[in-house]
Amino acid sequence: MRNGIDRLIADPESRKPLIGRRVALLAHPASVTADLTHSLDALAMCEDITLSAAFGPQHGLRGDKQDNMMESPDFADPVHGIPVFSLYGEVRRPTEAMMSSFDVILIDLQDLGCRIYTFITTLLYVLEAAAAHGKTVWVLDRPNPIGRPVEGLSLRPGWESFVGAGPMPMRHGLTLGELGHWFIAHYKLDVDYHVIAMEGWEPDAAPGYGWPPNRLWINPSPNAPNLNMARAYPGTVMLEGACLSEGRGTTRPLEIFGAPDIDARAVITQMQRLAPEWLMGCALRDIWFEPTFHKHVGHQCNGVHIHAEGGSYDHAAFRPWRVQALAFKAIRRLWPDYELWRDFPYEYEFGKLPIDVINGSPLLREWVDDAAATPADLDALVLPDEAAWREERRPFLLYPPRV
Repeated sequence: MRNGIDRLIADPESRKPLIGRRVALLAHPASVTADLTHSLDALAMCEDITLSAAFGPQHGLRGDKQDNMMESPDFADPVHGIPVFSLYGEVRRPTEAMMSSFDVILIDLQDLGCRIYTFITTLLYVLEAAAAHGKTVWVLDRPNPIGRPVEGLSLRPGWESFVGAGPMPMRHGLTLGELGHWFIAHYKLDVDYHVIAMEGWEPDAAPGYGWPPNRLWINPSPNAPNLNMARAYPGTVMLEGACLSEGRGTTRPLEIFGAPDIDARAVITQMQRLAPEWLMGCALRDIWFEPTFHKHVGHQCNGVHIHAEGGSYDHAAFRPWRVQALAFKAIRRLWPDYELWRDFPYEYEFGKLPIDVINGSPLLREWVDDAAATPADLDALVLPDEAAWREERRPFLLYPPRV
């Protein structure tokens, strides 16, 4: 299996359209070649490529910003002598001055396959700016590590944000290159767009089901440490809108959840009573942890570890968004007055609860808080969204399943 960057580096013919043009790179720490050379360095070694700028998404080109909503500054690259512009600093959208620094921008970002992961919004903003300024965009494609399954409510009109780039479910099942094609079609963008596709990616193949065997995992963001986290993330990301800890400040962020004032075993038991079919494909284990920063810092928390790996993992059955939704519902059933939802301007969205911004509507929160609402009621909302998205994304799939 070869990623887009490896194909571009290995094939001078594919680089011919870049000759004589100023080239920028949008990347982060996981933007590496098969031999772990960073893509910026690998491109700089190609004599036929003229690097003129680099860009970093949320957490920065260097991935040095540990916590959420921590802005990165612009800087000058000390090795290559080019400007490095932050797209998560003073601005989220590329400015006119930034756009004037290149003719073609190469985007080489390892995504996690979740609508809320902000790299896909940055892709959309770059595409829109490129359309406005007559620039060319190439995506050097990489795997969606959680494969093709679709899950979650689709974002509703009016709920677009930096964590909601468009009306898709939480788990979209596309690669970054495929998403670019969908964005262009959905938003009717007139932009010169190309994808250097992967070679040999089989998203339905065991054991990785999206993440190729023997492929090293490099954190695409500081709290994305492994494949188990990526698999759980379409559900556990909702914890950023809750008063429960999502494990930031521990070694297993976004695989666990908990708080000092819950009984994790009771939560798991309640989840099993409410909707055992929603817990298929994973294992839940009650744990104790003490965050070193972020929510509940310095306090011992009782919590749950979601294991989406090993013998208990079933790729087709595992539904992380439902698992986390069910955990919220269980807590609400056990402790009806529990302070579950945080209230602050999440990703700079004012006047909206973070849990609603994350889900792209209030529907999930309203289901959790409605004592009479059942798992079947949530399925009645979600299943049509999931079916519609599977059909909508079909024309943009670049990697057909193995027959």
